[in-house]
Amino acid sequence: MSTDRKVRLTPEGKVRLEKELNTLRKERLPELSRLIQESSGDGDISDNSEYEEMKDEYMYLEHRVHELENTLEHAELIAAAGHPKVVGIGETGLDFYYDSSPRDAQEASFRTHIPAARATQLPLIVHTPSLIHIRRCRRYSLV
Repeated sequence: MSTDRKVRLTPEGKVRLEKELNTLRKERLPELSRLIQESSGDGDISDNSEYEEMKDEYMYLEHRVHELENTLEHAELIAAAGHPKVVGIGETGLDFYYDSSPRDAQEASFRTHIPAARATQLPLIVHTPSLIHIRRCRRYSLV
């Protein structure tokens, strides 16, 4: 994740992300850490699928915390998205077939629109001309 990019958020979206970050830091991660410690103290963990699932979830949540911290650190508030007449963020996608704009510009736009749509909970139209592009979207954990 680039550290110099700006993510546009509404004030409400920023509050929602801050609340999620606070919940992860103060509740979910400490509780999961406690459960992992208890599980590992019970003896042989080599065949313990619950233990492995908890570790996987912990790693996912740590990644989410890092992602939220980075997003909030680089947030620009979107005032316009809070206007009652705004019905969506817009349209974005990766179109590498025609190559009509630079790939890095398309990816930067894509990476900006997705968090803005999530934060504002407004619809975003994602266009993709082929299944290959959907796979590329998955690489960004967006679909």
